[in-house]
Amino acid sequence: MIDVNALIGPYPFRYVPHPDPEVLVHVLAREGLRGAWVGHLPSAFHRDPSAGNAQLYTALAPHAPTLRPVPTIRPDWPRWEDALRAAAGAGAPAVRVYPTLWQLGPHDGRLRELAIACGERRMAVLLTVRFEDLRQRHPLDVAGDLPAAAIRDLARAGAGVRLVVTAAGRELIEEVHWGLTPEEQRRVVWDISWIWGPPEDHLAKLFRAIGADRFVYGTHWPLRLTQAPRANLALLPDDVATAALADPEALFA
Repeated sequence: MIDVNALIGPYPFRYVPHPDPEVLVHVLAREGLRGAWVGHLPSAFHRDPSAGNAQLYTALAPHAPTLRPVPTIRPDWPRWEDALRAAAGAGAPAVRVYPTLWQLGPHDGRLRELAIACGERRMAVLLTVRFEDLRQRHPLDVAGDLPAAAIRDLARAGAGVRLVVTAAGRELIEEVHWGLTPEEQRRVVWDISWIWGPPEDHLAKLFRAIGADRFVYGTHWPLRLTQAPRANLALLPDDVATAALADPEALFA
């Protein structure tokens, strides 16, 4: 499996131990994962993420193809089209966007424009619902969670759009999924990094209701323990224990 939700670099609101690509490679090997889509954590909080993207490409180059870059692109920033071309040239399977951190509303046309442009290049848009639980956040971390309306709007932007939504819980997943048409639902996959296993068994209930093929493997490393999604899969009840997650590399198959 591939971890679609890994990050490198420091976090501005608390200490994160060893957020380095060299450590991530060892973590992947320990967890039996064949690779990761990797973002640059500080870039989410930069006005201009271009310098952070350059750092990401440089840091991951020695570890290709195990670590694939997922750069941050702001569609409200000048020359974002150049950044998208650079991402495609670097072999990025997706780009990261953070609408709430950038104060872009759920129906911002610039987000739809970026999503369509990514689809034309057969690249996904990776959305992050949250970095940390609201109860853990620093007082200066004032951006809210990504709302369901923002995800639904992008899923409706065009037939070629593909979304990977990370760090979503059961309630948000159900709110978005059942508010989309079957065709729109097929444009969205969800990582399992923030979905509860036992005793709530949210993951099993989602597999039964929506299907395991709408989910991909993600850890949210280094902000969350990489063992959690593996344990939740291992603890699935018998009726869904053999369900297979989607392959993120086949989003545009």
